[in-house]
Amino acid sequence: MKLSIATINNLNATALLNEGLAALRAGDRDFDLSAVERCDSSAVALLLAWRRAGQALEGSVRFVGVPAALRSLATLYGVEMLIG
Repeated sequence: MKLSIATINNLNATALLNEGLAALRAGDRDFDLSAVERCDSSAVALLLAWRRAGQALEGSVRFVGVPAALRSLATLYGVEMLIG
């Protein structure tokens, strides 16, 4: 699933979660975040939720194009190894 939005925040995280869950159910395991320019901590929660959902579906999830700001937040929360 290629995200085509520039911002992930608490205002759109729920909608993105649902889009990602639908993609996972359809068999898409790659999430391309290269268009994301801004994010808050809800983006970290979103990626972790997608990862858990992928594991529940007995598959792996891969995140590509993760922006530096999101990597920095993941490091701050000690979960950088979960987003790859």
